[in-house]
Amino acid sequence: MDKQIPLTPALLAQALSGKRLLEDEVPIPQACFQVLRSTKQLIPIPAIENNKGAAKCTRCGNTAMHYFSEYSCGICQKTHLYCRNCIQMGRISECKPLYSWNGAEARWPVHANPLTWEGQLTPAQSRAAAHLEQAVNEIIPSYLCWAVCGAGKTEMLFPAITAALKRGDRVALASPRVDVIRELLPRMRQAFQNITIEALYGGSEQRTGRSQLILATTHQLLRYYQAFDVLIIDEVDAFPFYLDRSLMYAAKQAVKKQATTLYLTATPRKNFRLQMKLGKLPHVFVPLRYHGHLLPVPKFKFSFYLTSQLTNKKLPHVLLKWLTQRKNPKRQLLLFVPEIVMAKELKEVISTSLLETNTIAAAEELEIVFAADQNREEKINQFREKKLHALITTTILERGVTFPSVDVVVLGAGHEVFNEAALVQIAGRAGRSADDPSGEVIFFHDGKTYAMEKARQMILDMNARGRKR
Repeated sequence: MDKQIPLTPALLAQALSGKRLLEDEVPIPQACFQVLRSTKQLIPIPAIENNKGAAKCTRCGNTAMHYFSEYSCGICQKTHLYCRNCIQMGRISECKPLYSWNGAEARWPVHANPLTWEGQLTPAQSRAAAHLEQAVNEIIPSYLCWAVCGAGKTEMLFPAITAALKRGDRVALASPRVDVIRELLPRMRQAFQNITIEALYGGSEQRTGRSQLILATTHQLLRYYQAFDVLIIDEVDAFPFYLDRSLMYAAKQAVKKQATTLYLTATPRKNFRLQMKLGKLPHVFVPLRYHGHLLPVPKFKFSFYLTSQLTNKKLPHVLLKWLTQRKNPKRQLLLFVPEIVMAKELKEVISTSLLETNTIAAAEELEIVFAADQNREEKINQFREKKLHALITTTILERGVTFPSVDVVVLGAGHEVFNEAALVQIAGRAGRSADDPSGEVIFFHDGKTYAMEKARQMILDMNARGRKR
């Protein structure tokens, strides 16, 4: 954390309120920390509550004992519990408390005209945006926006964020995927040029967390407590958010008692669909992309020995045939494979095939990218800038990135990693631009799965609803 913030009362309140931090995370010099603690402006709270063997982590809410371990403390010479569930955010233990702000209430500027974006929403976007804005104005606790891939969810948020900033609210926009946050930051800074904005994620440059508009990965919400008037969770169905109870706990803890949480998704999970069906979750549905064209429908291409061929670093003939017959060879090519090892092993043979079919002009025009890739951000930017013509990737790029003109290929679409939501999102990478709204989406498989059929049917259903609009 940044230790050099100006020590004015107003900035201290903005930097420290609404957070639960370990001592070494508090962004002030040690002397100031001691003063604030002695005057009870910073108060310690137990990081782990341990009551007769029933432990709970204050930060992530974990109560499962198998996620707690013990260590011998060199400071007090005792054995303490620590939480392994959120250890990636810094070790939480019985020995060291978390610190909560108890000083003056943080105040955020009231902005008369915070939005500097000059674009126009489509009628479908305007309708959804009005619902989201109403949810913020009426402080509706939860509201969901179900919009197809490429509908322009970011722009739909602008009126809601504007409404919050006009009354001096604090806003957070969180996503499980760091690529989403990286892509949103320049767009938000362009749309709200006079608002303080920060992006918080592992390795991000600005980490003070004292801006009025915060963009963050959902893990970063673990450090916040009753901080935000409006919380927006983008890609709410993405891994790991929908599987990780601690992230859901963090989202609930991060908002004030009177607050609005907006959920955004193109592929709502069963629990959200059930809540919508029962009338327990107010929502708005957007079945059309911003340019008015329908979603590209995936085509299934069968290859009998596909799994064994990919394992033996070979490509099926049906893929090579498709490469020579592509409708628009000028489009970039996004190839999804189920595993990182496969991406690495297939790079050379794919490169050879792409050269032979004139898909790429040189081997350097093809790269692979995956979650642990240290050059991940650079490669994605190179692909976006068309310095790369083809990119082999895992499900890490299934969502949260926008490329204007691509064909999408899934090799081994029947693999278990490609569930219904993943396949819908992958298909949604194609046809994003109004100049090229009909990119091809091809699922190569050696046996159709339930997930493949459901994904295709969901896209057909969305298109049917879009036609009615």
